[in-house]
Amino acid sequence: MSKRPFSERMAPVAFTASVAVLGVVYGTVSSWWGWFPAPQIGLAHRTYLEVKNNWRNDIGLEPTRHIVAPDDSGAVPDPERGFVAHQPERMESGYTLIAGLNTDPEGTFHVVRMYDAQGEEVHHWPVAYGEIDSQNKPQNTMLHGMEVFEDGSIAVTFDSGQVLARLDTCGQPLWSNIAAFHHSLARDGEGHLLSWREELISWVDEESGEEVRTLDLRETIVRGNDKAQQGYLDIRTVTPEKAGERVRYVDDPFHPNDAEPLLAEMAEAFPMFEAGDVLISLRELNLVAVVDPDTGVMKWWQHGPWFKQHDPDFQPDGTITVFDNGTGTGRSRIMRVDPGTGKVTEEFAGSDEVPFYTWRRGKHQVLSNGNLLLTESEHGRLLEVDAEGALVWERHMRWNDAMNVIVTEVRHVPEDFFTDGVPSCAAEVADAETMEQG
Repeated sequence: MSKRPFSERMAPVAFTASVAVLGVVYGTVSSWWGWFPAPQIGLAHRTYLEVKNNWRNDIGLEPTRHIVAPDDSGAVPDPERGFVAHQPERMESGYTLIAGLNTDPEGTFHVVRMYDAQGEEVHHWPVAYGEIDSQNKPQNTMLHGMEVFEDGSIAVTFDSGQVLARLDTCGQPLWSNIAAFHHSLARDGEGHLLSWREELISWVDEESGEEVRTLDLRETIVRGNDKAQQGYLDIRTVTPEKAGERVRYVDDPFHPNDAEPLLAEMAEAFPMFEAGDVLISLRELNLVAVVDPDTGVMKWWQHGPWFKQHDPDFQPDGTITVFDNGTGTGRSRIMRVDPGTGKVTEEFAGSDEVPFYTWRRGKHQVLSNGNLLLTESEHGRLLEVDAEGALVWERHMRWNDAMNVIVTEVRHVPEDFFTDGVPSCAAEVADAETMEQG
């Protein structure tokens, strides 16, 4: 039997190799452009990981979506961790409110707790999610935004939820607005709450819960009447003409996570802005900006040096502070920027003695004594540090010996904040009973 020519013997090999190369090329291009079967494979993979990691949460066995390790060291956590006052004489007086998963398994799934300067709980607001939104399971939503009022009521929003609600001192709903509000809440001093509703900045009446106006991120801020601004932002959304929904840049090109209005009493410190202008954070652009609430035009913006930031705040001295997550670096920071000069300074960046890092989420508050109140969300830890970066106090929100509760919002209020003193649900119940007897 004669031996086949080399070219004939190599033909099947070449064909197989060509198919393999074409498969690799197509696989790469399809992943870039979202061609079949890349979206289906990606969805299947994400679904597998989601079920694998959180099935116990979703059937109500363990709140895996809401608990985290106290640090990234891998060391066995201190089972006695909790509240520690390192410099009690330097603590800011007043009360600290903490929002998140309820550590009491007998209570509502979510809760807001309030502690005094000694670290003792003085009040809590049970947050019964099912009473304000019957369409979603409490364990699949995360209490995120929280505001507190002088009458002792609070307002709350939820990630992966569908509601913004105001609750009385006993946690009973005063009103609810069913829509996809998320991340932060802020009061404008004019009777409104500001929050993101999907990609809209929403103004909601504090007394009724009615949405009174919106500002659309894509249609007004991105595609508004400032062409330079449009050119900078539209690169995240532009697609070929007539592509429609077949081509998308990314699912969440901006990830807006904060909207804070400039209060009238602080406006004098910012001559380049006006009361009511809105400070926004777009995480995926590492962008912080102040926008005109009517036109959407950015009056000022800065891209970095923060990375995946949260919670920019106007400060009384005319500067803006920013929670720089520093995702992937192992170190978070609080930055301060002067919008008039562009000068950026580092306020706090942690240390070997006071580690500080949360790869996502995170809030901060500059206190009246100059201290910083910090939320290390992804470790379930809160801390107050002084101007030198020394630890004043810290609190681990302990779930069990190994895990802490994710903390999404912490707020400090002064001792005289509440009109009728410390909120008390028991007092309201007693008043109601007296009225019934009368």
